[in-house]
Amino acid sequence: MDTTFSVRDRTTLSELAQRVAEVAHDPAFKARADMWRKHNGLKRVRPMVLIFPEGAWREMLPASEMSCSTEFARNIERDLRIRLYYAEHLPDDNVIEDVIASPIITRSSGWGLEGQSTRPAEQTGAYHIERVIRSEADVEKLKAPEVIVDAKETEHLFGVMSDLFGGLLRIEKRGWGNYGLAPLDHYAGLRGIDNLFLDLVDRPEMVHKAIGRIVDGHIALVKSAERQGLFSLSNRNHYTGSGGTGYTDELPAPGFDGVHVRAGDMWGLGTAQIFSEVSPEMHEEFALQHEKRVLELFGLNCYGCCEPLHRKLDIVFRHVPRLRRVSISPWADVPTCAAKIGRKCVFSWKPNPAIVAGETWEPARVRSILMEFCEQTRGCVVEMILKDTHTCRNHPERMWEWVRIARDVAERF
Repeated sequence: MDTTFSVRDRTTLSELAQRVAEVAHDPAFKARADMWRKHNGLKRVRPMVLIFPEGAWREMLPASEMSCSTEFARNIERDLRIRLYYAEHLPDDNVIEDVIASPIITRSSGWGLEGQSTRPAEQTGAYHIERVIRSEADVEKLKAPEVIVDAKETEHLFGVMSDLFGGLLRIEKRGWGNYGLAPLDHYAGLRGIDNLFLDLVDRPEMVHKAIGRIVDGHIALVKSAERQGLFSLSNRNHYTGSGGTGYTDELPAPGFDGVHVRAGDMWGLGTAQIFSEVSPEMHEEFALQHEKRVLELFGLNCYGCCEPLHRKLDIVFRHVPRLRRVSISPWADVPTCAAKIGRKCVFSWKPNPAIVAGETWEPARVRSILMEFCEQTRGCVVEMILKDTHTCRNHPERMWEWVRIARDVAERF
């Protein structure tokens, strides 16, 4: 990793950091953080609004706008420019802090099997998963990764970041936060999607064996992370679950010594996106029965991502301990979810991102969709999160306007 900076790089990053620090001192962000704590504590404030452009950032902040000379410097530059972009164009409920992370560096032995795929020339095209697990004997090759903290490289990087940003931003060593697992998605990436679905009927014991080994691996990772001080608190403006913000007064858990972060001090996440069309009974048997062994280690939990859960909420509530946020995807039935969720946990709604990716842009339709959602979820603690976007058709103003409309609708409710 090249951590050297040219004079121009240092000037660019210092200027950006100064601007971020100025933005972060806006009192509105403290008020917004307090609102998130109430929201995550299931005290209804108003619908919270977030946007994560993800794939569309390459159109909104193209590589051509980065000026630093090395990949390491450009990654920092992008982080700072994104925060300023939010402040200028995307005034959602994200909280901008005067903090920059210095990552804890690790080395991993891997899972013993690595996924393989055939990919198209198109950057966002569909790809084919090659079968790595061909028989039950291959399942035996799955093993818990050995992850080791590289203390020397971690300290070197912290020194680099302190030298660069000291006096401008607060530098925090940051390891793993928002710990998540998706063991069925992991298995599908090694076995192939069609084969996974056939295995549920033809080779259920092999599926259980594979998922069990993956979950055992995650439990070993959690214990190793605790011993090595690899976990970091995720109770501020940290990305949480499959979308959301981590502000809460309930974490860290009682007994935290202020230094050694335990799994119980953090948010956890479980998901089985590949099970979107699998029955509730199979979801319970092959996913939740296994996932809960990891989720029971964490202080607060999130469940779900893109899989529609409206037919599965009862089993999710039954198996996920301390469930605080559930993802309601664009393909879920909102009224059914609202009736089942109520105020048991945060209703984390993901509207269909195709609304910003189509041939035409229809603000009136955006408003209508958001108004209908808010009407249907009046009794819930809700957040509206636009994410999983691959393009905005090179019209970033669509994203700006989506935020403006969403904030206006949220204020009405």
